Amino acid sequence: MKRFRSSYRQLLPFLQTQRQTIGLALLCTCVFTAFWPLLAWLAGELLGALVQGDVPTLARLAGITAACFLVQKLAQYGQDALMAKAALAIALNVRKRIYRHLQTLDLSYFETTQTGDLSYRLTEDVDRIGEVVNKVFHDFVPCVLQLIVVFGYMIYLNWQLTLASLIAAPLLGVIIGWFGDRMLHFSRRSQNLVSDLSSLLTEVFSGIRLVRAFAAEDYEVDRFAQAAEHNRQAKYQAAWLRAVQFPVVGFLYALSVLLLLLLGGWQISQGNLTGKEFGSYVAAVGLLIDPIAHLTDNYNEFKQGEASSDRVFELLAIAPSVVERSNAVPLPPVTGKVEYRNVSFAYQSDRPILRQVSLLAFPGEAIALVGASGAGKTTLVNLLPRFYDPQAGQILIDGVDIQSVTLRSLRRQIGIVPQETVLFSGTIAQNIAFGQPQFDRAQVEQAAKVANAHQFISQFPNGYQTWVGERGVNLSGGQRQRIAIARAVLLNPRILILDEATSALDSESELLVQQALERLMIDRTVFIIAHRLATVRRADRILVVEQGQIVESGTHEELLRNGDRYARFYAQQFS
Repeated sequence: MKRFRSSYRQLLPFLQTQRQTIGLALLCTCVFTAFWPLLAWLAGELLGALVQGDVPTLARLAGITAACFLVQKLAQYGQDALMAKAALAIALNVRKRIYRHLQTLDLSYFETTQTGDLSYRLTEDVDRIGEVVNKVFHDFVPCVLQLIVVFGYMIYLNWQLTLASLIAAPLLGVIIGWFGDRMLHFSRRSQNLVSDLSSLLTEVFSGIRLVRAFAAEDYEVDRFAQAAEHNRQAKYQAAWLRAVQFPVVGFLYALSVLLLLLLGGWQISQGNLTGKEFGSYVAAVGLLIDPIAHLTDNYNEFKQGEASSDRVFELLAIAPSVVERSNAVPLPPVTGKVEYRNVSFAYQSDRPILRQVSLLAFPGEAIALVGASGAGKTTLVNLLPRFYDPQAGQILIDGVDIQSVTLRSLRRQIGIVPQETVLFSGTIAQNIAFGQPQFDRAQVEQAAKVANAHQFISQFPNGYQTWVGERGVNLSGGQRQRIAIARAVLLNPRILILDEATSALDSESELLVQQALERLMIDRTVFIIAHRLATVRRADRILVVEQGQIVESGTHEELLRNGDRYARFYAQQFS
């Protein structure tokens, strides 16, 4: 119950944004509910007129009843339409809020989180929250009001009979609560298994070439079958629980109705109740059946929604480790001077990646970082755009501490061409101008020409409007890389990071990409990470990184003359 209140409390700000729509819906609900005792009274009057054979009175009462039903149903329409509008708006706001929050989290979170799980939380779980909000105001509140109003009318008719009929209510409440707690447990388990299944699908479909290459289709089918079976079992347990719940609650309710009939007959025999009043009373009891059934069903759905709410708002509780300071200022246009001062960093406190690293890169200088895998090269450059923050030391650009400026102004002045190019569904032009909703087509074409991409783009029937499939599967590796270079050209950064930008290309593509990179590097401060030393020979300075420290520094010729680590790396590659 405490957790439910916590989830509900986190929804309150989102409910506040729709308070006007919800208020109008509740007004319609009040009108809708107010007609129930009137309809119960009319049912008794109609029964009396029917027994007496009074046709004119029967016709008049039927007309009044029809008019009451019409007004009530119009109020019900207003309630349903308005609450659907509010619930969908709330779900949209929750989804946007969670997505915006995810954009603030650092890379380490996404490196350890399943993509399928995040997708499920942002889609299915958020939708379920919207459904629960809709149920609360569209179904739960009207049912509660209907119970209150009808019970009030029943007490007005005969309080002794009403009091006696409530004997079974505590037992019903306890049973419904027990079923609800079990339903919450099964719902959480089922939703976690569905998110695991979604993650499995995401992994397999994104790595389908590897599956084919290793002839692992049967292996993946078996893995999927096991995950799907676990999900089926969890869903069946929840369905079985519902199947047991309704007969149990229905049987107890039927016993309550039989008890009511016995007590009603006794009250009539004692002269405390007339036949017409008992007819109205029975009609009122009939009006209780539907709301009680709905409340039972709603309670189960609320428990399922609680599991979704917990999973969604769990994400908001995750605090980003890279945070923009409250007094951060925009970084003015820079010349490209970069300085690392005694920088230390570790992903895990007991495993340092960088140890007291200091370096100074001057504007327009090309710095190459070489060394074995895991030496800390990529980590070193990832600290520059503040993908992570160091545990010790400072990083400055043009003498300004990067932690004192806004993240957007910092990252818009740093271009990155990674080893694995990421393209998004959209046109080639949109991918080149990524992050710019409004862009100049001529500038996009000029950037593509600099990146040696204009020629192959122009050969497509739709040119720059050619649709790029998911992750750029419609393009070759060299084409994707040149689009990534064009993206960096259009950004026009003063600082450029090239992270193994040519390592996965064939010789022809590498030549085209290398030419494009050389044009891109002109008059920029460049950090080059490369395992293939042939690509770094023309760098102004080469830094050899080993176990998180810079152990050698110099030009290609100087380091070869030294005959130390770089010379050994070079000899191994070109022996």
